[in-house]
Amino acid sequence: MKLSSQIKPISYLKAHAAEIVRTLGEQRQPLVITQNGEAKVVVQDIASYEQTQEAMALLKILALGNRQIEEGKVQPAAEVIKRLRERRETR
Repeated sequence: MKLSSQIKPISYLKAHAAEIVRTLGEQRQPLVITQNGEAKVVVQDIASYEQTQEAMALLKILALGNRQIEEGKVQPAAEVIKRLRERRETR
C-alpha cells in the first residue's frame, strides 16, 4: 500500500466527503489528510479500522503471554486441564 498516492489536503476532504467515503469503502485504503502541508489525520473505512483494532488486541494478548512466560508465570497444560476437570466435577 502506497500512502503517497492517498494524501489529500483538508480542502479536498471538505469538497469531496461523499466521494471519499464511497472510495474508502470500495478500496479499503486509508486516506491521509493534510493541513497546512502537514499530515494531520488518517481516514479509513470501518471494516479496516475494526480489523486493525482486532489485530492490536491480539498483539497485546501475545505480548502479555510472552511477558508471563518470561516471568515464569506458567503452568503445564496437563495440570491446568486436570484442575479444571476436578472443579467441574465438584459442581
